Amino acid sequence: MKKILLHISLIAVFTAFAFDASCQKSAFSGTWKLDRTKSVLPEYISVLTQITVKMKADSILTERYYDVGDGQEYPFDENLPLNGSNVSITIYDMPRKTNVTFSDMDNTVSLTSTTTFYDSGTPIDFNSKETWKIDQANIMTISFVNKSSQGEATGQFVLNKVSQ
Repeated sequence: MKKILLHISLIAVFTAFAFDASCQKSAFSGTWKLDRTKSVLPEYISVLTQITVKMKADSILTERYYDVGDGQEYPFDENLPLNGSNVSITIYDMPRKTNVTFSDMDNTVSLTSTTTFYDSGTPIDFNSKETWKIDQANIMTISFVNKSSQGEATGQFVLNKVSQ
């Protein structure tokens, strides 16, 4: 009887941990819109105005919308495994390599990417490191450090969840 009780207790504990981890990941899923009043936006960068996230146990699918300063929004999609593997895509004739991991310990997403664009035929690598965190149930902060030969920019996008 004690062995059966021990096994049931262990199953309950592992189930609770698995449920808690999946709930943490699912908190990122939804459509998020930029709150410019709370964000820290350096000059001369593309601004993430909206992101739709579908996060699963082993992958994340994003649809991002950026304003590059001309008032229009430019979307692109990425489907990435959460194991840190590099994934290559092309965004508007610009090659991009991205990898992403999820930390169960601090409930954050870490995304690193290199996008290559061309200036007068010369390739320039734009490196970005993002850390995503859910601050409250309906607020996500994406802190970033962007580097290229043109300099470095840091900031954060504060986004409000508008739908599941």
